[in-house]
Parts: sequence; C-alpha cells; structure tokens
Amino acid sequence: MNYFLRALRDASKSWPLLLAAFLCSAGVAGLWGANIAALFPVIEVTLNGESLQNWNEKRIADAQIKLERHGQEIQQLRDRLTGGGIPEAAQQSLQNKINTLTLQDKGDEALLASAKALQPWIKNYLPSDPFETVLLVVVLIVISTFLKHCLLLTSTMLVSFVAMGISRDLRVKIFNKALELDRTQFMNQGSAGFMAQVTHTADMLSGGITTTFGGAITEPLKIIACLTGAFCISWQLTLACLTLAPVVGFMMVWLNRKMRSASKNILSQALGFHHVMLEALNNVLTVQAYTMEPFERQRFRDSTTQMMKIGLRHNFYRALANPITEVLGIGMVATSIAVGAWLVINKETQIFGVTMTEQPMTVPGIMVFFGMLIGASDPVRKLSGVITGINVGIVGAQSLYPLLDTPSKLKEKSNPYCLPSPHREIALRNVSFSYDGIDTVLNNVDVAINFGERIAIVGPNGGGKSTLINLICRFYDPTEGTVELDNVPLTELAVKDLRRRIAIVTQQTELFNETILYNIRYGRWDATEEEIEEAARKARAHDFIDEFPEGYKTKVGPNGFRLSGGQRQRIALARAFLRNAEILVLDEATSQIDVASEELIHEALSRYVENRTVIMITHRPSTLALADSILEVENGQVTKRPAANYRAA
Repeated sequence: MNYFLRALRDASKSWPLLLAAFLCSAGVAGLWGANIAALFPVIEVTLNGESLQNWNEKRIADAQIKLERHGQEIQQLRDRLTGGGIPEAAQQSLQNKINTLTLQDKGDEALLASAKALQPWIKNYLPSDPFETVLLVVVLIVISTFLKHCLLLTSTMLVSFVAMGISRDLRVKIFNKALELDRTQFMNQGSAGFMAQVTHTADMLSGGITTTFGGAITEPLKIIACLTGAFCISWQLTLACLTLAPVVGFMMVWLNRKMRSASKNILSQALGFHHVMLEALNNVLTVQAYTMEPFERQRFRDSTTQMMKIGLRHNFYRALANPITEVLGIGMVATSIAVGAWLVINKETQIFGVTMTEQPMTVPGIMVFFGMLIGASDPVRKLSGVITGINVGIVGAQSLYPLLDTPSKLKEKSNPYCLPSPHREIALRNVSFSYDGIDTVLNNVDVAINFGERIAIVGPNGGGKSTLINLICRFYDPTEGTVELDNVPLTELAVKDLRRRIAIVTQQTELFNETILYNIRYGRWDATEEEIEEAARKARAHDFIDEFPEGYKTKVGPNGFRLSGGQRQRIALARAFLRNAEILVLDEATSQIDVASEELIHEALSRYVENRTVIMITHRPSTLALADSILEVENGQVTKRPAANYRAA
C-alpha cells in the first residue's frame, strides 16, 4: 500500500489538473442529487394540481398555524405542571408531551425558514401554471444531466491525462533502470521481465491511479450527496436504512484481500508468460532446427492456461463484489420502503418507540426519500469496480517501485576524476571476481596493459577470458581488488568517460532492426556518410553493402537476420572502426568470417591498431600474429608473456 501511496503522491504533483477533476466530480455529485430532489416539486404539483407558489404559501401558513397551536398546547401543559396536585407519573407524561411538541416545533421552524427563503425565488422565477412548472423542471433536469456528463467527461480526461503521464514516466524510468544496471542485475529480471514491467505492470498502476482520482472520488461524492438529501428529510430513517453497511464493509475487506492476492498471481504469471514467449521467439532457429515446435507450443499453452485460471479466479472475486455492494443498496431501499410505508400509512412519526421524523411524512416526501436512497445505491454498486481498480494499482506499484529503487552496483562518484586521452596503462591490481559469490572466476589477477600494446587473451572456455574484458569495460566491478586506468580506479571515473574510450566487437553480433547506415553510425552518431563509408571499407564491408539494391539504406532485420554471419561481423567491425576509440576490444570478432575476408580485415586491423590499445580474445593463429603479448587465462589465473615466446611454444 505504501508504494501505491507513493504513486499517488507522484500523481499529486499535477495538483492543478487533479483539483479541476475534483471540482468536476463535486459538480457531478451535486447535480446527481439535485436531479433527484427536483422530482419533488414535479410530484407535488402533479398530484395536487396546484402551482408551486400556492404550495409554498400553504407550507408557510401550515407551519405558522402549527407553531401557534403547539405554542398554546405547550403553554397549557406547563400551566398544568405548575398548578400542582398532579402525580409524579402524570408529570413525567406531561413533560414528555412538551418535549415532543418542542421537537416538532424545531422541524416546523426549519420548514418555515426554508419556505420563506424560497418564496421570492419561486414567485419571481417559476411559472404559476402547474403544467408549465412541470415542463420547466423537466427541462432543467435534462440540462443538468447534460452538464453532469460534460463534467464527468472532463474529470475522466483530466485524471486519465495525469495517470497516463505517470505511466509514461514510469516506463521511461524502468527503461532507464534496465540500461544502467550491471549485467547480473539485468539478468535477474531478463528482457521478458522488463517488458512485462513496461507494458502490463505500468498499465495496472495507471488504471489504479485513474480509478483512485476518478471513481474513488466521484462515486463516494454521489453517495454523500444523496445521503445528505436523505438526512435532510429524516436522519433517523436514513441511519436505520444503513444497518447493513457494517456487514457489507467487513465482507468488502475480506474480498479486498482475495482480489489483491489474485492480482499478484496474475502479475507473476504475466512475467512467466512473457518469458516463455520471448525465449521461444528469440531462439526460433534452434526451436525449428531441433523440431521442438510441439514442445514450445505446449509450454506456451500451459503458461497461458495457468494465466487463464488465475484470471478466472480474479474475475470471480471481482464479480462477487457486485452482489455484495448491491445487497447494501437493495437493503437500504427495502428498509426505507418498509419503514417509510408504515409511517405514511399510519401517519406516525415513530416506530418501535424510536422517533423517525419530527412530523408525519407525506407521499411526495417519502418518494423523494426513496429516490435519494436509490440514487445512493447506484454509486455503491459501482464502488466494487473502484475497489478492484485500486487493488490492481496497488499490486502494480508493489512490483514497479522496488525495481526502480534497486540501486545499480555500478555506482558513480558525484565528482568523477577526469583523465586525459589517450591513457597510458590499464591495470588489474589483485583482482578477484565471482558472479554468484561462491565460484571464483578470476583469482588474484595482477596484470598491466600499456597504451598501444596489442594483447591476445587465450585459454579454455569458461576460464575467465570474457570476464576479464567485462571488468575492463566495467560491465561488472571486481569482487576484490581494483581495475585502474592510469593508476585511477575505474570506480573513480564516469562510466560514460570510460566507455567512450572503448570500441567492442563480440562474437554474438548485436544489430538493430534498422538500416546498415544506422547500425554503423551507432559507433559515433555525429559521423558523416563519408566517414561511415570509410569505416565500412576498412572492415571490408563496403563491397557487399554496395551490392544491395538500397545500399547503406538496406534494412538488416531483427538482429541482422537478413545478413550472413560474416556480414554481420564486418558491420560490427565497421561500427567499432568508426568510433575511433583508443581501446579496441575484439571478442572472437573474426570467428564467422571466411579466410579471404579475414586476411583483408587483418590487413585493415594492422593499420587501424596503430596508436591504440587492442585486446583480443581469439584462438585463430592469424589473429594471434597481430599480438605483442599473450594473456593466458586458465582456472582463474592470468599469466602474461611475450607473443613470440607463446608462438614458439
């Protein structure tokens, strides 16, 4: 709940819009009650066939006569009390009559005051003909209904604007969080997890905010407006009609917990649903190659079936909220009909010795009272949907905000150290690293790489070669020790400043579903087309690009599926060449290139690597020939030796 309150506080920053929405909701509630109250003069005039002016004058005259008569009766009763000789029981009876008449006088005085206040308005602005009065009231009801819906639409749009703005901001924050986390933290959520958070969970929270500032304000205000009108007619009878409210309230609390639990399960299943779908689609080639389509279909069917079951349970509780709230509404109306009918038929003011009204109720009065309670029962029924929406929003907030509050392990100094370019040395000082805190991948590594040095990293798979590069690029921070650039720990530098010095090409080439021009330009966004073409020529990519009908404007497809493996790697190399970084990292960057292309690229590399540090993970002898030194990585240990010695061995 605290996270949802935090979301509401974020939304309250748009308080001018929310204030306008609240005023619109208040207007809707006022018109809702006014439309029902407006039926009173229609009923009164229609039944009695008289004008409102005459009706109001009669009210004034009747109230004055009653007050005068009651005054005389009270005086007579008091004279009898002061005359003496009356038994104590009779004295108590006389005093009760005096109290009853005094109470009735208060009601008559209030009626007289309201009637006198209305008289000038009725006389000056309402027609004297009964039928014309009915027409006027009907027209006013139609106009007020139209105005009510205009206000309701305005309130809904204002609240939706605020809620969608919050949803958009949260999506941006989630996306930014995904980009700033280190790789371990990112993989804890995975692409499917972040996708579910950006889409499904953000929508849940947006819906909760809309419900809170929309229905959670408008519907209660309608209830308050109608119950206030009912209280004005008879507060005792209104309280009697609300006897079921505590029971319904208890049931709604129970239902609340059930719906919240179901919403959590839906969100959890949605994460699994996205995971299964993305995993199968991202690896569709493997799925098809190993004829695992039936297996993946069943996996997807199972996940969606489970999601459907949880959704049905949630919808059951949601549907159950309607009859529970409707019981309260029907209970109010049924109680008012039974008690009100008895009071009108018997012209009584009490039932079971409990005073319900100060004076006997008229047929029009009790009908308006019924109308007020019916008007309150409709928003009570709609509250079930409001409660469901708030519960969904609470679950969404409980999922989103902990993720947003997760601090990145790649912390940056507020005032990072600035180093001149180019650097002089990269050094790992007693570095140890573990992904899970149990198995050590690198153990007490102490090695330095000078600027301009060309290093080849060799060793068995799983020995820690890629981990070494990940630490140098600061995709992770070491568990122990420090990685330094010119004797300054990488943690003292801005991540952006470090990575602008690095260009990297990996074995698993990552391309965007955009043009070739876009993918190469990603290395340096302000590059000209001439510079892009030059980089492509260096990477021996220009010739095959030029053969495409659209040339550099050719779309490569998702992750470059329209290109061969070798073509993808050469575009990635062109992107790295365009960056013109002082540190070039090649992680098996020529593994998917044919021998002829590899020779051309090595020729380009031999010129490109001058005056820059090159770090290569490779097993290919032709690439090793470019190296000055070799880093042998095995079982977490790193040994550096000259390349000539390694080749001789």
